[in-house]
Amino acid sequence: MYSNHLTSYPKEKIKILFLENISESAVKNFRSNGYVQIEKINRALTEQQLIEAIKDVHILGIRSKTTISEKVLSAAKKLQAIGCFCIGVNQVDLQAATKRGIAVFNAPYSNTRSVAELVIGVSILLIRRIPEKNNAAHAGVWMKEAKNSFELRGKTIGIVGYGNIGSQVSVLAESIGMRVLFYDIEKKLPLGNAQECRSLKELVSQSDIVTLHIPETKQSKYLINKGLLRSFKRGSILINYARGEVVELEALSKAITEELIGGAAIDVFPNEPEKNGDLFMSPLQNLANVILTPHIGGSTEEAQQNIGEDVSYKLFNYLERGISFGSHTVPALAMPPQEGAHRILHIHRNVPGVLSAINASLSSNNVNILGQYLKTNELIGYVVLDIDHKLSSKAQSLLKEVPATIKTRLLY
Repeated sequence: MYSNHLTSYPKEKIKILFLENISESAVKNFRSNGYVQIEKINRALTEQQLIEAIKDVHILGIRSKTTISEKVLSAAKKLQAIGCFCIGVNQVDLQAATKRGIAVFNAPYSNTRSVAELVIGVSILLIRRIPEKNNAAHAGVWMKEAKNSFELRGKTIGIVGYGNIGSQVSVLAESIGMRVLFYDIEKKLPLGNAQECRSLKELVSQSDIVTLHIPETKQSKYLINKGLLRSFKRGSILINYARGEVVELEALSKAITEELIGGAAIDVFPNEPEKNGDLFMSPLQNLANVILTPHIGGSTEEAQQNIGEDVSYKLFNYLERGISFGSHTVPALAMPPQEGAHRILHIHRNVPGVLSAINASLSSNNVNILGQYLKTNELIGYVVLDIDHKLSSKAQSLLKEVPATIKTRLLY
């Protein structure tokens, strides 16, 4: 599965820090591939704690609670890559990581099924008003009635964000007889009989259930607000398994209290507790037909296993072969191994003349290049060079002196 090449820097000296109770499958993957200096901490660290912990770390693994700021990255002199063992990467200052040539990987598809299944599950519970009946039964009250309880079959689900998760929800919803509408700011190919809406208002006005699957951006902040909630179909249900600041919770609370909205399932919040057992408060607490969960949309054994495998694979590929596909910072390159060669990585500021300077420096010193690959983004360039193995140490020394160099690394 992973590269058989030995890294030029001994694996037993590569320091790895895993935070936030990352899947044990990731730890096992690294250990089985010869990496032994692994520290695992089952919580997020504060900025100051991170600054102290990250000084000698080569690989950092995090989930969604750890914030990687420019200040933290400035202290990470040896850091080569960050593995976000989750879906998003908004907890990392990507621009600061890019400028330092630090690769950032995540697992954008690994919990898709887990989230999609839960969306369908809470849709059934809410449209049947199960939370109310469950609470009554626990309180010793018998509440057997069919009023305002419905089947999903024949109802309309409106999906906001038709990406990996949204499209999976679409397939599952249609398979149980629902009509599917979707809205996305980008043009997307409908799956099955799903129909695209031209505006968000058009979607919410027709949907019995509205489910959100969009990233946190300036444009999406409080997308679901007091004004838009007035356009919802009366008695409809809102589900948010996207990001906490997409929904204005105070406005939603009022809409539920006034029976404009018939129920909600919310899994993400603007401010979430740091760890289990901490106090949690929300304006949606104690409202009828509302399900509140602690950011567990993708928290299944299967999803965490998949995430552990996915991110580990990307980190191994980058560490041992220089393959950067899936990185949000280092430009994407994938190269086959070159027999009889040593591989050197060169990351530089994206300014004119760097590749020419590299080639001129190596050729003038009689260093033979067996293979060369270049990819750039707005901030940096990434060059992978396969060099005659007899001259690789000399080549790396020369590359360090090339103007605009950020970092070099001899792989093998």
